[in-house]
Amino acid sequence: MRVVVLGAGISGLSTATLLRQRGDEVIVVSAHPTEATTSHLAAAVWFPTAAAPADKVASWGTTTYDVLAAEAARGVPGVVMRESLVLYRDEPQPQPWAEAVGDIRPARPDELPPGYSHGLRFAVPLVEMPTYLPWLYRQYLDGGGQQETRRIDRLDDLEDLQPDVIVNCAGLAAGVLVGDTSTYPIRGQIVRVTNPGLTLSVRDEHHPAGRAYVHPRTNDCILGGSLDAGAWDTRVNDELTESIVDRCTGLVPALAEAEVIEALVGLRPGRPEVRLERDEGHGVPVVHNYGHGGSGITLAWGCAADAVRACG
Repeated sequence: MRVVVLGAGISGLSTATLLRQRGDEVIVVSAHPTEATTSHLAAAVWFPTAAAPADKVASWGTTTYDVLAAEAARGVPGVVMRESLVLYRDEPQPQPWAEAVGDIRPARPDELPPGYSHGLRFAVPLVEMPTYLPWLYRQYLDGGGQQETRRIDRLDDLEDLQPDVIVNCAGLAAGVLVGDTSTYPIRGQIVRVTNPGLTLSVRDEHHPAGRAYVHPRTNDCILGGSLDAGAWDTRVNDELTESIVDRCTGLVPALAEAEVIEALVGLRPGRPEVRLERDEGHGVPVVHNYGHGGSGITLAWGCAADAVRACG
């Protein structure tokens, strides 16, 4: 088939790559190049965040975990398995993502910072998006994929490409294109700092000052963060930057030696539930794959596989 994929972030590129692998003619159309997408800014550690429904998120997340773990094992640029610690002030309930991760153990008391009585240790994929996304894009192009950079205001704008199917992976713009008023932005601010030698990813999803996570990468650390539903402001909030650094340093005191490189803001594509379905109401069949919230990298390959099947 001739398939047009809207969006050049992780959802669009993973879907387009799988479509090419099965032999379809694929054109990725996006308003911005890959390096200007929200995906490019993401901290991108596998961990389901702000996405539903739970049962499908678990399935999509498991598939994606397996794909990324296999990529890390074969040395795909930008993908590593990162030892992780999730912190809790009270004994945690069974975690819905635990089955995908596999080996999980309780953290020892000496592994916990002050104020925490419980923690879980495990390994998950960490994806350095400024490295991985260009690699994935090149894989797609080298595999015969096509790409056009242009703004689409309505699906009819794609008539000149004569698609058999359109796959809507346009992120925050996806709902606007098809009149879905349930979509909304989830503002995220992160801080990039120098890495003082950290190798452990640490997070507290319920920190009293706001979410706190520390994700060491090859040449820096990503500190976060915020999860502000309905907020459109993409300006950096300096007070929030200071708060993020303070709360993360409380989790990992070694960050006191780190230098702030920059703060970044991105708008995640929010929706009450991920929309992944075939829609026959637009002349050309449209397969929707959007609304992943803060779980873009966590669900990408699982959602892409289902989107490809829905293309027919």
